[in-house]
Amino acid sequence: MHHTHHDPIFVVLSIVVAVLGSWTALDLFRRVTQNTGRARTGWLATASLAMGISIWSMHFIAMLGFDPGSAVSYDPALTAISLLLAVISTAGAFFFVARAKANRRHVFAAGAAMGAGICAMHYVGMAALETAVSLGYDFRLVALSLAIAVAASTAALLVASRERSASSQASASVILGLAIVGMHYTAMSALKLTLISGAPTASYGAPPTALAVSVAALTILLLFLAIMASLFDQRDNILSALEAGGVGFWELDLRTKALRISPQGKAIYGLSAESALSYEQALSRIAPDSRVERERQLAHAIETDTDYDIVYLLASGDRWVNVRGRTVKSRNGAAARMVGVVLDVTDRRNAFIDLETSERRQRLLIDELNHRVKNTLATVQSISRQTARHAPSPERFHADFEARLMALSATHNVLTRSGWERASLREILENELKPYADGQVYLAGEDIDLSSRIALALGMVFHELATNAAKHGGLSVPEGRLNVAWSQQKVGGRQSLEFRWTETGRPIVDSPARKGFGSRLVISSIEGELGGRAIMDFDRLGFRCLMIVPME
Repeated sequence: MHHTHHDPIFVVLSIVVAVLGSWTALDLFRRVTQNTGRARTGWLATASLAMGISIWSMHFIAMLGFDPGSAVSYDPALTAISLLLAVISTAGAFFFVARAKANRRHVFAAGAAMGAGICAMHYVGMAALETAVSLGYDFRLVALSLAIAVAASTAALLVASRERSASSQASASVILGLAIVGMHYTAMSALKLTLISGAPTASYGAPPTALAVSVAALTILLLFLAIMASLFDQRDNILSALEAGGVGFWELDLRTKALRISPQGKAIYGLSAESALSYEQALSRIAPDSRVERERQLAHAIETDTDYDIVYLLASGDRWVNVRGRTVKSRNGAAARMVGVVLDVTDRRNAFIDLETSERRQRLLIDELNHRVKNTLATVQSISRQTARHAPSPERFHADFEARLMALSATHNVLTRSGWERASLREILENELKPYADGQVYLAGEDIDLSSRIALALGMVFHELATNAAKHGGLSVPEGRLNVAWSQQKVGGRQSLEFRWTETGRPIVDSPARKGFGSRLVISSIEGELGGRAIMDFDRLGFRCLMIVPME
C-alpha cells in the first residue's frame, strides 16, 4: 500500500470552483424555465456546460493537488471523455427536469442518472492518470461515492425545478458544491495505490500550482461570463416587459447630469427611438409651471433618500407624465445615480378629472333632487288642501285629488326619460289632452325643451286648464274647440315663452264671481313660481288665457 497526499491549496480551489459552478448552473437553469424555443435550448446548453465544466474542473484541480509519490501524466482522450461525461449527464438531467410534465419521480430518476454520470466522469478521469503506481479501489467507498453523487445531483435538480429566493439558492449552491467535493474525496479515499516493482518512489513529477490556478481562473471566468449573460438576459426581459406595458426606463448620473432613456421613454416625450434626449432637452419639454416643483421634489428625494414620484404636464400641453425614480449610492454613501420609470398618465388624469366632474355633478343632482322632492311634497300638500276646501263630498275630493296627482306624475315621467334635465313641451300637452277627440284639440308651435322647473309648473297648469275646459268650457260640448298656440318671443330683452289658450263653442253667460282653485293655481304657478304673467279672459265667446313664461 502507498500513502497519498492532497495539497490544501488545491482542496480549497476545488471547493471554490464547485460552489461557484453550482450557483451559476442553478441560476442559469432558471433561464431555461423562463424561456421557450431556441432561447430555452440555448440556456439549457449553457447551464449544462456550466455545471459539467465546474464539476470536471473541480475534479481536475483536485487531481493536480494529488501526489501519488510518482510522476504523473494524463491520457488526453480519456480526459476529454471524462469532461464529455460530466456535460452530457448534466444536460440530460436538466433537459428531463425542465419538461412541463416533469414531476418529483422524474426528478429522482434524473438525479440518479446525473449522479451516475458524475461518478463515471470521476473514475474515467482517474483512468486517464498515467503513473508508475497501480490503482485499486475499495468498492464499499466507491458505492458510498456513488450515493453521494446521486444525492447531490438530486438535491441540485430539486432546487433547480422550483422557484427559489436568492438566499435559498445560495444555501443550496454551498450544499451542492460541498457534496460534489465530498463525493470526489470519498472516491479518492476508495483508491488503493501499489508501487510497481522497480519503479522510482520519489515524487519528481508533482503538478505545478500555476497549472491548477490557471484551470481554476479559466473556469471561474467562463462561469462569470455565463452569469453576466444571465443577468443581461434578465435585464432585457425586464426592459421588454416595461416596453410592452408602455413604461419607459431612464437613468440619470447625478454628478454629470448624463441622461439615458429607453425608446419607450422617448416616445412618451414625443420623440423617435433614434432621437437624442439630453437632460437639458428633457427639462425643456416640461411645462414651465411644473419645472420648479419638479426640481424641488428631485432635490428632496436625493437629500432624504426617498423615492422620487411626480406628475407634471409636458410643454406641448396635451400630455401628462408620471416620473418615478430611486437613488443609487456609491461606495462612499453619496448619491451617484437615479434610476426609474416614466409613464404616460394622460388617460388616467383625464379619467380622474371626469370622475371629479361626475362626483360634483352627482352632488348637485342629489341636492337638486332633495329640493325637487320638497317642492313636490309642498305641491301635493297644497293640491290636497285646496282640493279638500272646494270638494262638496269625500268622493269628489278623491276623484279631483287623484286626477291632479296623475297629471303631476305624467310630467314626472316625461322628465325621468330625459334624466330630469329637459322635457318636451309638445309631449306634456299631448299627454294631458290625449283623452279628448282629435277634432276638438289643435296644437300649434315648434317643440321646445323645457327645464324641469318650468315643465313641472306648466304640467299642473295645463291639467287645470284642460279639466276646466272639459267641465265648463270648450271641451264640454261636442261642437267645442280648444286651440293651444305657443311661440318664443323677446320681452324686455329676455327670451320668453308665450302661450295662447283659446276655447270656443261654449259661450260663457256669466263670469265667475270668485276665483276657484284652478284659477289660483294657474296664477300662482305662472306668476309666483315662474315669474311670468297670466291673463285670463272669460269672454262671452269662450275662455281665453294668455301666459308669458321667462325662459331659463
